[in-house]
Amino acid sequence: MAKTAQGAAAPTDRAPGKRARLVQAAKDLLYEQGVERTTLAEVAARADVPPGNVYYYFKTKDDLVEAAIASQREDVESTLAGLETHRTPKARLRALVRVFIDAREQVARSGCPQGSLCSELDKRADRLSDACGELMRLPISWAERQFAEMGRRDAPELAVALIAGYQGAALLANTFRDPDLLAGEGKRLERWIDGLS
Repeated sequence: MAKTAQGAAAPTDRAPGKRARLVQAAKDLLYEQGVERTTLAEVAARADVPPGNVYYYFKTKDDLVEAAIASQREDVESTLAGLETHRTPKARLRALVRVFIDAREQVARSGCPQGSLCSELDKRADRLSDACGELMRLPISWAERQFAEMGRRDAPELAVALIAGYQGAALLANTFRDPDLLAGEGKRLERWIDGLS
């Protein structure tokens, strides 16, 4: 730690705290192997946290999964906010498609982070399923605003078509372990966006 002018220790770049490491480890493991196959012991080991400490931060596995979903939501919100730097709604939509295309290798290996999680948790009728629904609504609502700004009265339908196109291509790319499927669908979506007035 660096010292301040008064001699007290000032914070410097520190490793994330235990809770943050547990949430990140949970996000990674849930993405790689799913909710049901992921154990708290695996999360603790990945986070380099003693297994007993997990219960200090999260009473149940569902509490940890919920925190991981909240963190994933923050990631999506941050990505969408970053796209706002583009000047036009059409450019923002194309930039979103570029995000999809850029993630093709990872998606081909493990699927879409949001889509995979939502697909698995949708089979449950509980707060985790509801949280995933909200996670999936984020890009749809964002895309709907872009289409509406373009003057499209069918903005809700176009937003669903855009995200459904990506999610379908992500599923196929993962199933066949073929990132080119997602790249091809991304290029088609870009042409589709360009063709909208």
